[in-house]
This record gives sequence, structure tokens and C-alpha cells, in this order.
Amino acid sequence: MIEIDSWINDFLKVLKYTFENRIWFVGLQGSYGRGEATDASDIDVVVILNELSTADIKTYSAMLDTLPHREFVCGFLSGKNELLSWEPSDLFQFYYDTTPIVGSLDELLLMINNEALDRAVKIGVCNIYHGCVHNMVHEKSEDVLKGLYKAASFVLQATTFKQTGRYIKHQSGLLKTLSEEDKVIIDTFLSLKNDRMKDFDKMSEILFTWTKKQIEKI
Repeated sequence: MIEIDSWINDFLKVLKYTFENRIWFVGLQGSYGRGEATDASDIDVVVILNELSTADIKTYSAMLDTLPHREFVCGFLSGKNELLSWEPSDLFQFYYDTTPIVGSLDELLLMINNEALDRAVKIGVCNIYHGCVHNMVHEKSEDVLKGLYKAASFVLQATTFKQTGRYIKHQSGLLKTLSEEDKVIIDTFLSLKNDRMKDFDKMSEILFTWTKKQIEKI
């Protein structure tokens, strides 16, 4: 597995050399940010510059090409003003799933209110419903199903936060707070994370039924 602290140190040196004082924020998302990485995990890096041009995008891409493990690097690159003008319903997961390394995202908290949370849940559930039906009819892909369960876990993180005021970063921790019906979603997602696809049709049916009920509740 990648030694992430060492990689981040190298990344920051190159980033600061490339963009100097234009860096507003750097953070880490995904499994490395949560401390759950495996050999197959991507390095989800968040970089926010004071502003972002097309030339900057090309420069950043070329910069990443000089670093080890380039094939695992992904993430989010943006200008500060764009992020501060972002759709608020997208910012809940972005803020709470990002581990700061340089700077702070606390300005985003002004936009993450109950209305944004409700919208995040509604959009998330509707997208999962559509994706589940589409996958059952067309792709019939285990990878797509895994992604949909991941999205459902994000929805449950948002609903739990609204109910309790606590963001539970690890899906396994959610199991202590959820109803039996919701626990099935997390249990299934954790099985899929460990590559245990037992029954595609059954898992799809469980997710479809769950999203259908969630839409009716909203």
C-alpha cells in the first residue's frame, strides 16, 4: 500500500513549487482520508487555488505526471470563487469527507444548512433510484451497483447528521445509529467493498425498494 504521508509530503513540495502562493486549500478525501485505504485505493486529493484557468489545469496534470503512483491519483481541482458559489447540496459531503492538510474549508459551513441537507438527500435518493433501475435493465454491472450503494451510504450520513448533529465518517460507525432497514444498506455496502457480491438481483432489489421508500418519505 502507498505510504500516504510520504506521498503527500512530496505532493505538497511539488504543488508549492508549481503554484507558489496561489494555493488556498489542500485536503484528502476517500479511503486514505478516512484511514481505510487498501492496495487498490485511489488518492483523492483536493486542491483549491485562488483562481483556476485552463492553463492551470494543464499545468496541474503535467505536475501529477512527475509524481509516483500517478495512476492512483484523482480528486477535485477548483478555483476558490467557484467552490464558494457551488450548489450547497453538494457541499455537505464534500466538506465532511475532506481531511484538511493546508488551509480550511470552514467558509463552506455558511452554506450547509438544513435546506441544503434536505436537498442533498432528495437529489441523492432520486439519482440512486434512477441509477438502480437503469442498471437492472441495461448495464447489469456489479461495479455500478457498488457505486450506488456507496451513494446510499452518503445519504444515510446526511440524514444521520441532520438527526443527531454528528457526522459519522466511517460507514461501520453508522450501524450503531440506524434503523434495521437502513442497516441493511450499510451492511450490503460493506460486503461490496470487500468484493463479496452474493446475489446481484437480490442486492439490486434491496436497494431499489429502499430508495422507493425514501422517495415517498421526502
